Formats: sequence, C-alpha cells, structure tokens
Amino acid sequence: MKERFVGVSRLSMFIIRQDRLRYVWWLIGIIALTLIVPPALNELYPTQQDRDVLAETMKNPVMEAMVGPGDLANYTLGAMVSHQMLLMTAIAVAIMNILLMVRHTRAEEEEGQAELLRSFPVARDSQLTASMLTLTGVNLLLALLIGVGLYSLSFDSMGVTGSFIYGAGLGAIGIFFASITAVCSQMAGSSRGAVGLSFTVMIACYLLRSGTEWIPPFGWLTQVQPYSENNWLPVGGLLVAGAVLFLFAVMLLGKRDIGSGLIPSRNGRAHASVLLRSPIGLAWRLQRTTFISWSIGMLVLGVSYGSVLGDLDAFFQDNDMLASMIVADENSSLTAQFLPMLMAVLAFISTIPALLSIHKVVGEERKSRVDVVLSRSVSRTALFMSYLVLACITAVMMLSFAALGLWLAGTTSMEEPFSIQTVWQSAIVHFPAIAVMIGVSSCLIGIVKKAVGLVWLYLFYGFMTLYLGGLFQFPVWMEKLSPFGFVSKLPIEDMNWLYAGGLIAVAILLMMIGINRYTNRDIEG
Repeated sequence: MKERFVGVSRLSMFIIRQDRLRYVWWLIGIIALTLIVPPALNELYPTQQDRDVLAETMKNPVMEAMVGPGDLANYTLGAMVSHQMLLMTAIAVAIMNILLMVRHTRAEEEEGQAELLRSFPVARDSQLTASMLTLTGVNLLLALLIGVGLYSLSFDSMGVTGSFIYGAGLGAIGIFFASITAVCSQMAGSSRGAVGLSFTVMIACYLLRSGTEWIPPFGWLTQVQPYSENNWLPVGGLLVAGAVLFLFAVMLLGKRDIGSGLIPSRNGRAHASVLLRSPIGLAWRLQRTTFISWSIGMLVLGVSYGSVLGDLDAFFQDNDMLASMIVADENSSLTAQFLPMLMAVLAFISTIPALLSIHKVVGEERKSRVDVVLSRSVSRTALFMSYLVLACITAVMMLSFAALGLWLAGTTSMEEPFSIQTVWQSAIVHFPAIAVMIGVSSCLIGIVKKAVGLVWLYLFYGFMTLYLGGLFQFPVWMEKLSPFGFVSKLPIEDMNWLYAGGLIAVAILLMMIGINRYTNRDIEG
C-alpha cells in the first residue's frame, strides 16, 4: 500500500508550483462573485417587505427549475443569497474542477509529460492521487475563505453556521466533480473527450435536478439550505460520494494503458471519404461527435424548459399580485414575457459549443497536426476559415435545436402554445451576439493564442449581467459592454435591425482581423 503513494507529495508540490496562478485567479473570481452579492441585495431589498415581494416572484416553475427551491416563507437576506446564488456558483466551481483535473491528468498524458514523470521513481497512481489531493486542498481553501468572507459581512441573517455551510457546500461540489472528472479521464481517450464527457455529466445532473431535488450532486446541494435549515447531511453525502468515485477512478487507471481510454476507439475507414479532401471536411470530421452530443443536449435542455411553460401559465392565472408586478407589455401574455429570458440562457449555453469549435484549431496546432495539413496545398486562410464557418453553423444549429425542444415541450404543456416561428425567431435573434464572441476568439487566436481562454471570462461577464442585471438593477452601459446586451427581446419587443446589423458588422471585422493575424504569425509545431 505504501508503494502506491510513492512520489505523491513531490508531485503535489510540482502541480501547485506549476498552476499556482490558475488557482489564485479561480479563487479570486469565485470568492469575489460570492461576496459582492449580499451587500448588493441588501441595498436593493433593505426591508423584509421588499424581500417578501421578491419571494413572490420566485414562486414559479421556471425560476425553481433554474435556481432550485428556497425558503420563500422566511425570505431573509441570507435565505435570498442562498436561493439566488448557491446553485449558479456551484456550476462555476464544477467547471473549475473539471478543467483543472483534466489539465493535471489526461492533458499531461497527451503532451507526453505523464510518461516522462513515470520514468522517475513514482507509483502508477501517484499522479492521479496528487491531482486529487491538490484540488481537494483548493476546494477546502475555497470553502474556508467563502465561509469567513460571508460571516465577516456581518449581516444579521447570515450567521457563522450558515456562512460556513454555504462554503462547505461549494467545496463539496468541487470535490465531487473533481472525482467525476477523474473517472471520465480514464474512460475517454483524449483530454477533449474527458472535458466533453465531464460537462455532459454536469449538464445531465443539472437537468435531472429540475425534475427531482434528490438527484446528486446539485439536488443534494439545494437541500443544504444555508441560513435556514443548515442541513449538513447532503454535504457529507457529497464528500462520501466523491471519495467513492475517486477510488473507482484509481481502479480504472490500473486497467488501461497510458495514453488510451477505456472507451474503445472505433476503427477508421480503409479509405478516406470525399469530405476529407477539403479543410472544412476535415474540421467537420474532427468535431462531428462533439457536435452531435451538444445537439442532443440542447434539444433536451429546450424540452426541460418548455415543459414548465404550461405550469407557468396556470401559476400566473392563480397569482394576481405577481401578474400585476410582472406585466410590462399589455399586448403580450405573461408567459411570452418569460420567453426572452429562457432563450437568453439557452443562447449563452449555445455559445459554448460554438467557441469550442473555433478553439479546435488551437488544439490541433498544439498537437503539431496543423503543420501536416499546411504542408499540402492548403492555405492558412482556407484552414482558419473552415473552422470559422463551422463555428457559425454550430451556433445556428444549437439555437435551432434548443428552440425546437422548447417548442415541442410547449405544445404539450401549454393551452395556447407558441408557434414554431415565434420560438425560433426568439432564439436565432441571438446569433449576431454569438458571432461577435466567435470573432473575439478568432482575434485572440490570431494575435495572442495563449490568451484565448479570456473569451470565457467575457462570456461569463455577459451571463452575469443578464442573470443578475434585473436583480441588481445594473446600469444599462454594463449590459452594453457585452454583445448580448444589444439583442432584441423577441417576441415582446420589435426587432432592432440596426443593432443586429451592427453586431454582424463587428463580428465580420473581428474575424477578418483574426484571419489576417493568423495568416502572418508563426505556427507552433
């Protein structure tokens, strides 16, 4: 047993030394996001009467599907913070652990670092164990700092127990997803596959939670109820489940060869298809599986949101006070006024596969595959434009699948369902904004490839101004810093063709700059 942990301490220190800045920035981002919310909510809703009014607006199926249940009968400031932010922050923590665990394990195998490390006196399981120990320490530090930070705000309804169980819940979610990713890294045959599989599990868990709150891990997290019930049992359950999953990952590691995955790769064709004779055909072949997986996911996500529209309609009919508060357009139904918000969330999610599509060209370059393609009669412009075209097509298709799913579920759950044209238009109106995000990525790829990850921070900023903009009453200029702030809210607003055309023009300009710089810079290889 002692031999199984040879080199764990040294590898842990090496990982910390290598990625210390990544840990610091992730911790600063998540902690800052958590600590700015309570003072802002306290300023916007200073009295209990104000908070009770907000609680009434949260008593609808759509909001419960998005943020989970809350203690709406006793909606103190602490209960409000927990209800509004715990689940959303948990998703950010899960993403952090997924990306870092894959970087420490599967990505290092692809780059040959793992094989080099194993040439030294370290055990086979040491690298995985060191990665898990390091991320466990990061999550524990995150839990402690959030607990101390929330309690130090000194709000009456945010006591020490609730603050620390809030942090503990986020730390437990992080450990759980670090373990999930450790398992996915043994199953998938590449780092990209491990990330995709882990994100699929995360999205599936979120969708299942909207059906029943007892599905782990997000369903268990919503049962913690910081600042009201302060239930420690789900936190313990998440930690135990994480430990079991990690042991399972260690067992799987012993059953595979380094550089391979337990999910077998299919044998390729003896002869290439006609599509592989062009750069765009090759780019499509490399992304086909990812495209299909995301398409299914967006369809299911649209169905899950569309299935609650019928309940939402009935809820408005039975709640006169809420109806009088929400009405902003007498010519539009109450349910129709929720449609732009639902589509905006789906649009942000649809942006992820579109950005992953254009980022694929960076991954191919890092693996020294691009120079092989460019050694043929293929120009850099044709290669880069192939990925740009696929990214734009991906955006359109993801929005369309989400709209189709929402419309299909809405036709069965609503007495007066939306037409397919109305739903599709409210979705596709977000395409110009996604095109701008693709343009930003293309510029980063062409100018400073190592900073391409900054586009995710920009996307996250846009999501937060959308999600928290109405809650915190952000000024209009903050929303306009994101391209999504210029999207028309169909069907309750008229189409603003000036904004849409402006976004398309900006996207084309950014893409042209990206193509130009990519054509003139050195190719890594």
